[in-house]
Amino acid sequence: MPSSYLHYDVFTREPFRGNQLAVFTDARGMEPWRMQALAREMNFSESTFVLPPEQPGTDVRVRIFTPGVELPIAGHPTIGTAFALAHRGVLKPGQPRVVFGLNIGPTPVDLDWDGQALRFAWMQQPAPAFGPELPERQAVAEALALTEADLDGDLPVQRVSCGVPYLLVPLVDREAVDRAVSDAAAFRRLGSVVDGDLAIYLFTAGRAAGETAYSRMFGPGLGIAEDPATGSAAGPLGCYLVQHGVTYGADAGRIVILQGVAMGRDSRLHVSVQGAREAITGVRVGGEAVLVGQGDITA
Repeated sequence: MPSSYLHYDVFTREPFRGNQLAVFTDARGMEPWRMQALAREMNFSESTFVLPPEQPGTDVRVRIFTPGVELPIAGHPTIGTAFALAHRGVLKPGQPRVVFGLNIGPTPVDLDWDGQALRFAWMQQPAPAFGPELPERQAVAEALALTEADLDGDLPVQRVSCGVPYLLVPLVDREAVDRAVSDAAAFRRLGSVVDGDLAIYLFTAGRAAGETAYSRMFGPGLGIAEDPATGSAAGPLGCYLVQHGVTYGADAGRIVILQGVAMGRDSRLHVSVQGAREAITGVRVGGEAVLVGQGDITA
């Protein structure tokens, strides 16, 4: 039987921007090896596969694959899948929430409608886990083809996770962010120094009107040389900015991250962090999505 999919651009309202996503809206009976093969064939950062619910309190089961691995949770696949299910009529206009069964567990997604059309979706992410601040700043800079002077001296290099761990690397300005290089071999060498081949989320914060941060994500270990929009990194970055006092008060609830500019796929990721600097109680990542195509895999 053909495997039908919808093609969305996520974290944008404009086609051919944002992050591409293939949503296989009916994956009943599909083996995991085929899901991985289809994700590799699509060659987007991620593809999702929708199945009947498996856990009480969830509405659908959703599995997320990069071209190389299955993920426990991810941002743009969750947001894009909500839009795809609204398009298919699985979600009804005005429905306030859907709960996805992801590999990490039940994941609520709040829905904002404009009449019959889904306008915006917010996913809840797990509470942040902050790793130690890394002292190997020169090694991190060299892995990105930068110098230690390109790193922001006021902020640490640090592991942070809201379900998927990222190495957050603060840089001095946009020019440094754009100049960085994704090099799989260099990242493997860095992994031997910092004890882990993590995806890297590099950013500069608080220096542009309209955005809280300007970022890029390199994840060769996930099969992603560079990602145009990374919701699973946006939550950790929002929590990091609150934890280190870059963003606070009401602004913590309206963080905007601009990503994908260097790839020509501008993306806007919205983050809302609740709680105090030393006691973050919740994090949500939200955005829009636009349908740009659909098709069938017949093989």
